[in-house]
Amino acid sequence: MSNDAPASFTPPSLLLCTIGLSLATFMQVLDTTIANVALPTISGNLGVSSEQGTWVITSFAVSNAIALPLTGWLSRRFGEVKLFIWATILFVMASFLCGISTSMPELVGFRVLQGVVAGPLYPMTQTLLIAVYPPAKRGMALALLAMVTVVAPIAGPILGGWITDSYSWPWIFFINVPIGLFAAFVVRQQMAERPVTTSRQPMDYVGLITLIIGVGALQVVLDKGNDMDWFESNFIIIGSVIAAIGLVAFVIWEMTDEHPVVNLRLFAYRNFRVGTIALVAGYSGFFGINLILPQWLQTQMGYTPTYAGLAVAPIGILPVLMSPFVGKYANKFDLRVLSGLSFLGIGASCFMRAGFTSQVDFEHIALVQLFMGAGIALFFMPTLSILMSDLPPSQIADGSGLATFLRNLGGSFAASLTTWIWIRRADQHHAYLTESISVYDPVTRHALDTMGGSSNQAYAQLDSLVTSQAYMMSTVDYFYMLGWMFVALILVVWMAKPPFGAKAAPGGGH
Repeated sequence: MSNDAPASFTPPSLLLCTIGLSLATFMQVLDTTIANVALPTISGNLGVSSEQGTWVITSFAVSNAIALPLTGWLSRRFGEVKLFIWATILFVMASFLCGISTSMPELVGFRVLQGVVAGPLYPMTQTLLIAVYPPAKRGMALALLAMVTVVAPIAGPILGGWITDSYSWPWIFFINVPIGLFAAFVVRQQMAERPVTTSRQPMDYVGLITLIIGVGALQVVLDKGNDMDWFESNFIIIGSVIAAIGLVAFVIWEMTDEHPVVNLRLFAYRNFRVGTIALVAGYSGFFGINLILPQWLQTQMGYTPTYAGLAVAPIGILPVLMSPFVGKYANKFDLRVLSGLSFLGIGASCFMRAGFTSQVDFEHIALVQLFMGAGIALFFMPTLSILMSDLPPSQIADGSGLATFLRNLGGSFAASLTTWIWIRRADQHHAYLTESISVYDPVTRHALDTMGGSSNQAYAQLDSLVTSQAYMMSTVDYFYMLGWMFVALILVVWMAKPPFGAKAAPGGGH
């Protein structure tokens, strides 16, 4: 990997270069959510059950999680620009192969390939944006990347639903082909003159194998846990044991090896450590909100997938409008203040949702989402700047890959835990509520009378009402918990140590 020299390189058109880099990341982040909506259609067309269809998501998540931490090693071996271009081209090829798949094993296999080659895209975009922008404007580059990170997952389900309904599911993959080819061509043209320094570092095969075993098993456990009732399933128990052994062996080996495939020693840098904790926890909370809200709206409030998507979508409005200003002026403030305001805003939106009832209307839900967008606009750029501030230039790719890997892993934990907590709390509330329901209770008898008297239909209606209230109470509990977590993150981010700008000492902040 290059030292400081390439950091002073400026492409012929900074705007074109930025568009090329951002498009590749948009395409990759979009791909993590766009397939979710099309799963029932894909499963039906390929003749498999909906449970088997979820491997379309799991296979991508597992291979992507394994590939992400390898970004630093790959960039040193092949050069940052070459790695970005080849990852983009291979992603396009893998997307095309996914689109022409005729069976589920074929599609899952190509999704594995797609996940592997997608790994370096986000960290490389971040590294190259930091490298080509002058120090004073790096905040702008990170703010732009933050905007892409927020907008793409929201656009994914809406775009995925529209493409699947209007055309056919293969087009959710074919859409990547022109975008990816354009991004690769533009970056190749703009970065052709950038100096390259590569190093032939020996491959840490033990680290790589333990990483594949540990992270692969963990990701499968997290993705399949809820479907298989967690530790009631032997598959989950065996997977958890394999994941634990693999990850413990991986950490021990990487901390002692001279040329580790993943540089865990970066956690010696104070700001990287604090920033990564804030990023992972904050993103996990953000991910949980985006997961639970549409699910609640569709299963308990009677919203269609499109309508639920539109209720959640306003979260992306303020990040788009505010990102240029955050990028331009953020470095004039203490970034801990901006991060703290971000967590305060997101936390406040969670407490607002904790006040929802089953009578809440579309406008109210959308307005809270709009308000939360202000917090999200202040989240990514300051947190990423803090995280990168005390890393030497030669470690930026490693740091970006490792932080993105942990962020995505945090999202996987959030997905599993959110669904598990939500359903479990709803079951508990349902049990408490049914304790007070009895045919001898005047209130219950009155409710049954309004439903036409004691009949199986009336009992089913009453149970449906209790279930709906139980899920409402569970949703309120979940948002209270998240609200307090975001308040706690304000304290975490204040453990970071200035300076956070480009002048931060490469070796400082231990």
